Amino acid sequence: MKSMRILLFANTEWFLFNFKLALARALREHGHEVILLSPPGPYGERLRAAGFRWEPFELSRSGVNPLSELGAVRRLARLYGEIKPDLVHHFTIKCVIYGSFAARRAGVPKVVNSITGLGFAMLADTLKARLIRPIVVALYRRALAGTEVIFQNADNRDTLAKLGVLARSRVHVVPGDGVDTAHFAPGDDRPFGTTVLMMCRLLWAKGVGDYVEAARLARKEMPEARFLLAGSPDPGNPESIDDATLARWKSEGEVEFLGHRSDVVALNQACDVAVLASSQGEGMPRSLVEAASCGKPLVATEVPGSRELVVDGLNGRLVPASAPDALAGAILSILRNPAIAEQMGNAAREKVLAELSDERIVARTTEIYGAD
Repeated sequence: MKSMRILLFANTEWFLFNFKLALARALREHGHEVILLSPPGPYGERLRAAGFRWEPFELSRSGVNPLSELGAVRRLARLYGEIKPDLVHHFTIKCVIYGSFAARRAGVPKVVNSITGLGFAMLADTLKARLIRPIVVALYRRALAGTEVIFQNADNRDTLAKLGVLARSRVHVVPGDGVDTAHFAPGDDRPFGTTVLMMCRLLWAKGVGDYVEAARLARKEMPEARFLLAGSPDPGNPESIDDATLARWKSEGEVEFLGHRSDVVALNQACDVAVLASSQGEGMPRSLVEAASCGKPLVATEVPGSRELVVDGLNGRLVPASAPDALAGAILSILRNPAIAEQMGNAAREKVLAELSDERIVARTTEIYGAD
C-alpha cells in the first residue's frame, strides 16, 4: 500500500490526544503522513510534542448562525485544498457534516466518518431536539453520501439506516475507540471494598440524577458505601445540569463530586464497581471500557452501546434506564458479593482484551482506510 497523507479532524484536541493517538501512531509506523486538526486548546502542543503536525481550526461546538457556519465550511474546504489529504477521517457530528461538505468541495479522494453517538438532536425528547432533528437528518443524508461510515454499535447504524441516511454510504461497525490495555490495567491487589465510581460529563442524559438517587437509596442499606462522580458540566450542551441542582446535590452529601480528573487509571483501580446510568444511549461508553480494562465489574443501563459492552450476569449488571431503584439494587448485589464481583471484573477485562483493545480497533480502522 502506497504512503498516504491522512487527516484526522475532531471537535477537541483533547479527543484526538486521548482517543486517537494510538491510531495516529500506527498510521505513522506504516509510513503514512498524519495531520491532526481540531479547534485550539492545550492538548494541541501535546500532540505536537508526540511528533505530529497539529493544525488549530476555529469551530464553535454550539454555533447555529447560518452565515458563520457556512463560513466555517468554506474555511475548512480551503484548508483541505491547501493540505491536499488523500483521506480525511471526521469524528463528532459537526466535524462529520462540515468536514464531509468541505472534503467534497476540495476534491478529497476518500472520506471516512465516525458516528460516535447520535447525540442530543437525535435522542432527546425536548421541543428543541424535535425541531432540529429533521434538519440534522437531512444534513446527514447529504454529508454521508459516498463516504465510509463507522458506527460504534449496530443500534445507531440501524437508527440512521431506517431514516434513509445511509443509502449511498459504505457502512461499518467498529466497537469504540480502543483502549491501551497495558495502561488501563488492574492495579495492585487490594481488599474488595464499597467504592462506586461513575465518570461522565454532568448531563441529564448521562443519568447523573438517577445515579444520585441510586446512591441515596443504596446508602440507606449500606451507609459505608462511597459513591464517587468524576466529571464536569458541559455548558455548550442543552442537557448540562444547572449549577443550582449540582450545589444542592453536593450539600446533601450522598455523592462525592470529584470534578474533572486526569488520574483516570488510578480512580478506576481504586473503585470496586463502575457505573454508567445513561438514559439515551452511547456509542461505546469509554468510561466503562476503561473500567473494564482495569478489571472492574460494571453496572449500566440497557441502552445502545452499554448493552453491547455489558453482558448481564457475566461482566456486570444491566438495568432499565431511568430506574434508580433498580440501579441501586444492582450496585448493592455486587458490593455484597466480593467473589461474584471478582469473577465479573475478570470477565470484563477479558472482553476488552478480546474485542476492544487499541490493537484490534486500530487494525479494523486501517483496514477500512486501505492503509494497513
